[in-house]
Amino acid sequence: MSKKFVVIGLGILGRNLASILASRGAEVIAIDSEMTQVEEIKDRVTYAVAMDATNEKALKAQDIADVDAAVVCIGENFQANLLTTVLLKKMGVKMVIARASNPIERQILTELGADELIYPEEDLARELSVRLMADSILDMFPLSAGLGAARLKAPQPFWNKSLMELNLRAEYGINIIAIYDPEQMEKTHDPFPVPTDVIKEGDVLMVVGRREAIEKLAQMA
Repeated sequence: MSKKFVVIGLGILGRNLASILASRGAEVIAIDSEMTQVEEIKDRVTYAVAMDATNEKALKAQDIADVDAAVVCIGENFQANLLTTVLLKKMGVKMVIARASNPIERQILTELGADELIYPEEDLARELSVRLMADSILDMFPLSAGLGAARLKAPQPFWNKSLMELNLRAEYGINIIAIYDPEQMEKTHDPFPVPTDVIKEGDVLMVVGRREAIEKLAQMA
């Protein structure tokens, strides 16, 4: 059974999110107050509607209480962002993810029930700055608040040591989920690493953990 999502606010973030979710087989309802935004995405999602998401009656009419998650991507009107988030929680949506542009918005949204927050501008700037400062990081992207994933060159202290010896989760606060052959980056020679796997010079690691831990790891290279 495919997952079902509603994406509200079809700017760059919302439009891309809705399109990607739909391309991966999810049922996606896309909502925006502007018809031009709806027209642009209607052929890429399950259903797209132009409406004011702060109108409780209109929002309830979309039958979205049972979605797996609702993502509020309204970026230019915080009042609309906030009210939509509150209405979704009131309707019983089990996971409401809201966009926040600054610390005050984060605090307000959290106190009013948002289950998770996204702040794309800050995340983008942070991840880009990390990549620019650390040559060993090839790719980095956020997973949730404080957590990230990265593909990076194996630090020299890791060479010729097994995952068991390194004890990465305890020592560094990260998990390695793949070890890549540097000559064929689209393939892994250890797609499901086990404790006895040994990291070799030149290997590329896919790691998951707190972003601060990933940054410290990159500085070791």
